[in-house]
Amino acid sequence: MSSSYRSRRRDRHGRGLRGPLALPNPWTGQPVDAPRRPDDREFFADVLAEAITAIAAARPQVLDGISVGMEDVPDLPASWAHDSVPLAAAVESADGRAAEVVLYRRPLQRRAASREGLRILVRRTLVEQLSVVTGLSAEEIDPEGRTDDDED
Repeated sequence: MSSSYRSRRRDRHGRGLRGPLALPNPWTGQPVDAPRRPDDREFFADVLAEAITAIAAARPQVLDGISVGMEDVPDLPASWAHDSVPLAAAVESADGRAAEVVLYRRPLQRRAASREGLRILVRRTLVEQLSVVTGLSAEEIDPEGRTDDDED
């Protein structure tokens, strides 16, 4: 094995590989991008979109006049004295404004043990917040929702 081959593959100072992970496409000569896992923000946005789609499929009228969004963290006042951070917020409609439901990405991700657990937690949290805004029960909003024995 030549020394130049070894030096190209070496993981210097634990910083990862120093070159491309795949050779160029033999037919086009174009570099091939290695597949990557979606980052946390992209994955959360996808999970939230799945939850909204599932609720809209079960009860489309529940989401009428409600704006659903996400933020990284809640904007808490300096006087916040609670031990826990809110996972979401619901603001009822007033003065011609649509009702709003906001899910906070980082607190939800910290609370979930796995990516599947995050899917369950996001859906449950969204259903709870929609329940607050609409006055309907969680079972009415998401009749096929998860049960209490699901993974968290």
